[in-house]
Amino acid sequence: MKILKYFAIALLVLGAVFATLYFIKTNSKSLVEFDVQSPETKTIEKKSVVTGTVIPEDEVEIKPQISGIIEKLYVEEGDLVTNGDLLAKVKVVPNEQALNSAQGRLSNTLILLKNAEVEFKRNETLFEKEIISKQQYDNAKLNYDQAKQNVKNARSDLQIIKLGSAGGSSIANTNIRATVAGTVLEIPVKEGDQVIESNTFNAGTTIATVADLNKMIFEGKVDEAEVAKLVIGMPLKVTLGAVQDKEFDAQLKFIAPKGNEEQGTVQFKIEGDVYLDNSVFIRAGYSANASLVLEKKDSVMVISEALLQFDKITNKPFVELKNDKGNYDRKDIELGISDGINVEVVKGLNRDDQIKVWNKTEPTKIGEEASENK
Repeated sequence: MKILKYFAIALLVLGAVFATLYFIKTNSKSLVEFDVQSPETKTIEKKSVVTGTVIPEDEVEIKPQISGIIEKLYVEEGDLVTNGDLLAKVKVVPNEQALNSAQGRLSNTLILLKNAEVEFKRNETLFEKEIISKQQYDNAKLNYDQAKQNVKNARSDLQIIKLGSAGGSSIANTNIRATVAGTVLEIPVKEGDQVIESNTFNAGTTIATVADLNKMIFEGKVDEAEVAKLVIGMPLKVTLGAVQDKEFDAQLKFIAPKGNEEQGTVQFKIEGDVYLDNSVFIRAGYSANASLVLEKKDSVMVISEALLQFDKITNKPFVELKNDKGNYDRKDIELGISDGINVEVVKGLNRDDQIKVWNKTEPTKIGEEASENK
C-alpha cells in the first residue's frame, strides 16, 4: 500500500512539474510587434481607365454611280491611294426594258431627222428663189438642227445604257475612283460580284473603304457615374494592346449627349484625338485603353489604403494610433479622393501620428523552413 501511495505522489509531482514547464514555455513567447507608418504629403490623382479602340478619324466608303458587275480591281487592301486614283471598273449589264426604250427613241429621232432634212432642203430652194420669207427659212433650219441634236442625244442615251458612259472618257461612271487620299482599309467585293449604284433610294454597294491612318482617334465608352466629371479638351493617355511599353498623348474632343444602356448600366461614347509619331505604325481597329485624370490634388496628406479599417456597424473608416504606452487607440478619420493605392485624409490625423499596420502577414512555418534551407 505504501508503494502505491508513493507512486501516486510521484505521479502528482511529475504532473505538476510538467504543467509548470508547459505554462512557462507558452507564456515566454514575445508579444506581437506591429509596424507603424506616418502620413505623407503627396500629389494624388483619381483616374479612370476607359477601354475602346483606335480608329481613323474619317473613313470614306467608295460606292459606284452605276449598277453592274465588277470587271477589274486595280488596288488591294493596304495600298496607298490619292484622290482620283482608279480603284475598279464596273461592267454594265443593261436593263432590257431601258435598252428597248432607248433603241425606240433613237429610231423615232432618225425618222424625224429625215423629215426635217427634206423640209429644210425644200425651204432652202424656195428661199434662194425668193419665194418664201427669211423667217420661214429660219424656222425650217431650226427644226432641222433640233432634229440632229435629238438624234445625237438618243445615241448618247443608248450608249450610256449599254456601256455606262457616253464616250468612254476617264470620268466614265464605270470607272470607280478614290474620292480622298489615304490607305485602302477594306475591299468587301471581288471581281465578278454584282454591285448596286448609290442613289436617293439606295445606299449602294461599297467598293472600297479609304482612310488616312495619320489621323487617328480613340473611341470608347464611360459610365454615367463618371461622364459628369469629363470636360472637352482634357488630356488622355492612350496605351495600345498591340504596342508594348509606349504611351500616346491624346485630347478629349467629344462626349455623347445621349447614353445607351448596356448590361444594366448607361454608357456614353467619347472620342479623343490621338497624337501619333512616326516611330510606330498604327493600324485601324487596335484595342486601346485611355487613362483620364478625373480629379487631382497637390500636396495633401495621404496614407496607404492598407492602413484603413472599417467599423462593422457604421462602415466608417478608422485607424489605430500608437500611444505613449505602446498600445493602440482607435481614431476615426475623414477621407478624400483615392488613387487605389493611397487615399487623402481630410480630417482626423496629424503629420507625426504613428499608424498601426494592422494587416501585416506573418511568415508561415513552410516559409521559415524555406528561408533556413536557403
